[in-house]
Amino acid sequence: MSFSTATPGQAPVRRTSRHRVSVRLAALTLGLSVALGGVCAAPALADAPTALTGIVLGVGADESQRIVTWYSSTDTAQQVQVAPAPAVVNGVFPADALTFSAVGSANIATSGGFNRHATLSGLAESTAYTYRVGAEGSWSPAYTFKTQSFEGDYDFLFFGDPQIGSSGNTAKDQAGWTDTLDVALAANPDAELLVSGGDQVETANTESQWDAFLAPDKLRQYPWAATIGNHDVGGKAYEQHLFTPNTDRSAPLYANGQPTSNTSGGDYWYIYKDVLFIDLNSNSYATSQGGGGDAAHLAYVTDVIDQHGDEAKYKVLVYHHAIYSPADHAKDGDNKVRRVDFPTTFSNLGVDLVLQGHDHSYSRSYLIKNSAKADPAEQPGQADVYPGPGGVLYVTANSASGSKYYDLTTPDSSGTSGAGNGADPLNPSSYWYNSVQNQEHVRTYVKVQVRDDQLVVENVRSGSCAAPNAAVELGKVAWCGPDSGATAAQPVGSLVDKVTVHQYHGAGQDIQVDVPDAAPGEFGWTIDGHNGLVDLGTAVEQNGSFAATGQINPITVSDTRRSRAPWSISASVGTFQDGTKTFSGKYLGWTPKVVQPGAGAQAGAAIQSGFVAGDGLSVSRNLGSATQGHDKGEAKLGADLDLRIPDDVAKGSYRATLTITALSS
Repeated sequence: MSFSTATPGQAPVRRTSRHRVSVRLAALTLGLSVALGGVCAAPALADAPTALTGIVLGVGADESQRIVTWYSSTDTAQQVQVAPAPAVVNGVFPADALTFSAVGSANIATSGGFNRHATLSGLAESTAYTYRVGAEGSWSPAYTFKTQSFEGDYDFLFFGDPQIGSSGNTAKDQAGWTDTLDVALAANPDAELLVSGGDQVETANTESQWDAFLAPDKLRQYPWAATIGNHDVGGKAYEQHLFTPNTDRSAPLYANGQPTSNTSGGDYWYIYKDVLFIDLNSNSYATSQGGGGDAAHLAYVTDVIDQHGDEAKYKVLVYHHAIYSPADHAKDGDNKVRRVDFPTTFSNLGVDLVLQGHDHSYSRSYLIKNSAKADPAEQPGQADVYPGPGGVLYVTANSASGSKYYDLTTPDSSGTSGAGNGADPLNPSSYWYNSVQNQEHVRTYVKVQVRDDQLVVENVRSGSCAAPNAAVELGKVAWCGPDSGATAAQPVGSLVDKVTVHQYHGAGQDIQVDVPDAAPGEFGWTIDGHNGLVDLGTAVEQNGSFAATGQINPITVSDTRRSRAPWSISASVGTFQDGTKTFSGKYLGWTPKVVQPGAGAQAGAAIQSGFVAGDGLSVSRNLGSATQGHDKGEAKLGADLDLRIPDDVAKGSYRATLTITALSS
């Protein structure tokens, strides 16, 4: 049984679970604002006006960072200047605005000029910031972004293959791409990340296509998490435009094994709230190309999850080449290789969701475990799925710009596991691995809702058959709309698909509580026992501590032995953790009770929180027991939980493991 708790103002911590019968404890969340970091030294001023272009706001290593990247016409010292938005009046930044020095290098010859990037760190939560890039006498226009709470639920949006220039008309592709961002963010203004499925452009080093891709101002207001596609990889423009955090640019993670060549590559990771994102350069898949192939990616993913997997509730992988897709690329030889190489490792590592692009069509897989359908009984289009150990959901995004669509293709007789492309026995027109397949020749995006105990994945229409929709406008496709054009196009904002992925909790019960910033007089708790999670709600400040109460889910004890031997149930709790933040399990106490009499059950003694005195539940305590000669039968044991922690514990969403042990003669 596990409990989860949250306290004021901390960062995420590793969560571990011990087994026997384990109870997971979810922790308290308390929030402290973090001021921006130190001021960098002022750079040298440019002697002549500098053209600053291609400005893009990128994701940082965590929710308190952003990375800004841009092009410069001159090789001068530059920086990003940042201030809280209300302090910037009529475009004038305050004297105490912070500056972050930029670094960069000369661009390749076909790009011209220079690239720069700077990491903005120490951002405070729930704050609007205004920023500009350049130097005194040569500043860019100012742009504004907003951080959200660093704890709790959030949404992110995933976009497949804008591939600007693919239709042959860059302007029309740009119009569709801009409209998708406008539609998606008008519907989801508090979305916190924009995640790429790869193929930002059609031709890797064509800067006019990059200009069109980067034209929407939304890319300067919301952080873009870049992914390398096969149309991006053939040059350095991708790396010049889109700097990413925690990036491993070693030779095995480049397709040709040569990071200094005119190609882009590398894998990277970041943690945003409760999600560990790992982004892979899937263009490198075979050692015969010169790189480390899929084995290098699997080693990278394994290492990152080993080091950081316990710091997040969910693990999400992102790469370009969809291994479970429904259209032109479904039977590609390289994807068959990945379809054999990737899934078992992803299942073993506890990956929850894989986001992909490349096939310019939408699909949502069945839950896949070890290269096969995890549950043969899962139905096509099932609205709620329960992964169990090793179940992974794979999603392929359709075109976000309308520049190119691929039609769905027909299954063959090559099998229904591993590299096979056989038919789904439950829906023979679909591939065995896909629960949902869709192509309407309209633009879409994917919305992912990250919640305490579930991921909700939606595929949303961002366009219709009307312009902007370059492939339709230019006659690249013969029909538009559902059912191969037989049904009228559905409204913008309507759903193609929706699925809720319920988090797997093993044999235990997870209990979660959120602790707010200290606010005298506030009180509020919610208890959620769904799928093993018991939510203690939000802690309340009380006499120098934060307090939370709740109760474990009842534990059933059944004893029909003729010997009527004594038995006991005991438990202890480990350290509460959220990222790098912790507090001792001794602060949890309980009052055991017999919920349903039987089997001679007697409740154990009440144990007070260690905040008052003693070791609380940090050492093994008796929940219930029965003596020799007790009656046969069944009992249910429960316990009222009493969590009291010091009021200096930082904000976070903590978890710990309550290990329950049954003993009998």
